[in-house]
Amino acid sequence: MPKLPQDQLYHLFADTRSCLGIANFGDVISNLGFLIVGVLGLGKLKKLYFMGRFQSIGEISPYIIFFLSVAFVAPGSAYYHANPDNDRLFWDRLPMTVAFTSLFGAILIDRIEVFLARKLAGKLIALLIFLGLASLIYWQQTESIGSGDLRPYILVQFYPLIALPLVCWLYPLSKHTSGKYLAWMYVWYALAKALEYFDVEIYSLLGNAISGHSLKHLAAAMAVYMVVLMLEKASLGGIR
Repeated sequence: MPKLPQDQLYHLFADTRSCLGIANFGDVISNLGFLIVGVLGLGKLKKLYFMGRFQSIGEISPYIIFFLSVAFVAPGSAYYHANPDNDRLFWDRLPMTVAFTSLFGAILIDRIEVFLARKLAGKLIALLIFLGLASLIYWQQTESIGSGDLRPYILVQFYPLIALPLVCWLYPLSKHTSGKYLAWMYVWYALAKALEYFDVEIYSLLGNAISGHSLKHLAAAMAVYMVVLMLEKASLGGIR
């Protein structure tokens, strides 16, 4: 593929209304969903830890990083949507990138050999997060010199979506990562991307009540909530 600079039309969202002194209120306030599910996830992890469901720090740390990152998506995305541009978009994508890579690592650790959780988990998560951040910094730096390139960032975001079904098929046994809930996570994420793409059309269809992009934030938060439900199910012993 040729280099892919950031399309500046991306920053033009349908709902630009202000409310309570907050610009682009709908797209800003809808990010609260990420904060809510992030906090819910951390609370679930605390409960499971004291129940002894995680045998090592290597098992639980990727999920801690994931839910913390999701919680930080809320201020990062709100900051971007208050005045959308490339510079602010970096802070929107930063916590999302850490969330993508840490969850990918968590599923790999759970599915592919238990020893990873004890010996290689920390190094694996650190490597994945490093690669994710490197792709984001690369995009930012290439944009700053007028030769923006999103290809590595796109790879970091979408490769796990392609790889995980194969991983789950090849390694069906799991302790924490139910294929059922991962499938629902995919459904909600696909819906989020569709809502994002049809931002203007949905805003018009709903009588300018709420935009597709605002609904995208809520659908993406629901995708994260599937991970919360997945861990809760695992705590009850119903996993595979």
